[in-house]
Amino acid sequence: MKARMNVYFEPELLRKVDELAAHRSISKSLIVEAAVASFLSPDAQDRREAAITRRLDRLTRQIDRLERNLGILSETLALYVRFWLIVTPPMPESAQAAARTTGAERYQAFVDAVGRRVANGHNFFNELASDTARPRTFHHDTPTTGAEDSGR
Repeated sequence: MKARMNVYFEPELLRKVDELAAHRSISKSLIVEAAVASFLSPDAQDRREAAITRRLDRLTRQIDRLERNLGILSETLALYVRFWLIVTPPMPESAQAAARTTGAERYQAFVDAVGRRVANGHNFFNELASDTARPRTFHHDTPTTGAEDSGR
């Protein structure tokens, strides 16, 4: 014999129980009983723990990938800045105004190019992986920057 129990539900939850009972043509008591049994089942706890573990593993892999990508970006920026500072001579004051105008135009072109690449789904890290996986041939008499064989 089953014992009677009175419980209170939030209106939205009660609406969902009502809809499920009507859709499956079963009683609301059966739905609530099955939900409570599932909640109290040791298997349910194991399933919840397994699901949480899978989510945590996925998050750990994502964080590892983000850390790796941040390291690559940091090193890339540091190498570029070092190279730029080494090869760029000081500019006379009379040419600085024109250089600022040209620099602003170039920066806007850069921002537009980045926007197009992001909008088209291009990813620097995927290109980097494919560029490093491709065997390269070097010509000893011609210096290369690496841009020649990347198609950019």
